Amino acid sequence: MEKNKCHIKKNDKVKVITGKDNGKIGKVISVLQKKNRLLIENVNMVKRHTRPNATHKQGGIIEGEAAIHWSNAMLMCNNCIAPVRVKMQRLEDGKKVRVCRKCNEIIDA
Repeated sequence: MEKNKCHIKKNDKVKVITGKDNGKIGKVISVLQKKNRLLIENVNMVKRHTRPNATHKQGGIIEGEAAIHWSNAMLMCNNCIAPVRVKMQRLEDGKKVRVCRKCNEIIDA
């Protein structure tokens, strides 16, 4: 089985680089690891027609986010203020962290 190489985590700030929402910046709500997809806040909004049920008493048209493939989003660096590629680096204490390839700034808090 091929190993997934997604370096994006929940609550990361990402920029969409392709598709109908190209250029939008949002926070990652969740990462669907098995499907290689991300759920990003206010990106790829879709409308669903639902019946009235216990959670939605009214029913009708409900708008929400749909997942996009992780390769269509790039991680934003706080220092560069731009979407960047990421490399993994091991610190002296043995902890693995994500590092910006442009400015060598540690992205993980």
